[in-house]
Amino acid sequence: MRAAVYRRYGSPEAVVAIEEVAAPVPGDGEVLIRIHAAAVNPLDSHFIAGRPAIARLAFGLFRPRRTRPGADAAGIVVAAGAGVTRFRPGDAVFGACPGAFAELGCAPERALAAKPDELSFEQAAALPVAGLTALQGLRDHGRLAPGQSVLITGAAGGIGSFAVQIAKARGAEVTAVCSARSLDFVRALGADRAIDREKEDFTRSGARWDLIFDLVQSRGFGACRRVLAADGILVAGGVLSVGPPRLGPMLRWAGRLLFGLLRSRFGRRKLRTFVAKLNADDLAELAGLVASGKVTPAIDRRYRLEQAGAAIRYVQQGRARGKVIIAIAGED
Repeated sequence: MRAAVYRRYGSPEAVVAIEEVAAPVPGDGEVLIRIHAAAVNPLDSHFIAGRPAIARLAFGLFRPRRTRPGADAAGIVVAAGAGVTRFRPGDAVFGACPGAFAELGCAPERALAAKPDELSFEQAAALPVAGLTALQGLRDHGRLAPGQSVLITGAAGGIGSFAVQIAKARGAEVTAVCSARSLDFVRALGADRAIDREKEDFTRSGARWDLIFDLVQSRGFGACRRVLAADGILVAGGVLSVGPPRLGPMLRWAGRLLFGLLRSRFGRRKLRTFVAKLNADDLAELAGLVASGKVTPAIDRRYRLEQAGAAIRYVQQGRARGKVIIAIAGED
């Protein structure tokens, strides 16, 4: 089978190649999927870049341990390993699949959900990482309730485009912060107000929000608490930077975050951070939101498998509005 592979660190277009590799075999609790579509995430470029250098202690010191990019996929079950009870060959599924930029992939049954007929494979592939982060950030950590106000930074990105729509579906009033080129885009997603991040500092606007969902982490807790309601919550999540992360900015961000977490323990306004958790129930909830028309995955660009390096590089540049898809098994 064909798959995207990288065997050294560097620029995605320089190090990612399409190779013939052995087809995977599903183990206990796994299913083998013929992948129709996969989605690119910023983490793909971070793994490939191997930066900051200290991260190579986990990624592989001299060469990457993980050589197959991709995590989000949608496709058709080809075979099921022992112990699989929810899926059988022929079922359409989506979810997390390691090495998803390939014609075939193995995924744990618990990391998948059934794809509704209303969703295309491309739409379904766009959901897992970005959709789960948006859903869990707003619902579980931000405790967003109907009638509340929420401000979302990075609102035009993969996570942000879902967050705007999910917040509206939950009955919130949404303010979206993004670049000037994306103002109309976030309004079309349902944002009640759009702020040009280069012309207006929302932390000095005088407005108040019940929840700030900070997906680019451009402001510290001290600045954000000025515009939080009395019992407001700042949820910090999403990507840390555009392009390969650098050690200096990451250390400054970590220090600011730790200081903010400590400070928030002694007041009514709270700071929360999280890592999205993969589970089939939340994948099914996301699929239901799309099937009902309340959420529509925003797809910026589509690439072929042969263009995987270029797709990763485009996401790395930080200009994607919504998700970037790699089409693998043809059109839906």
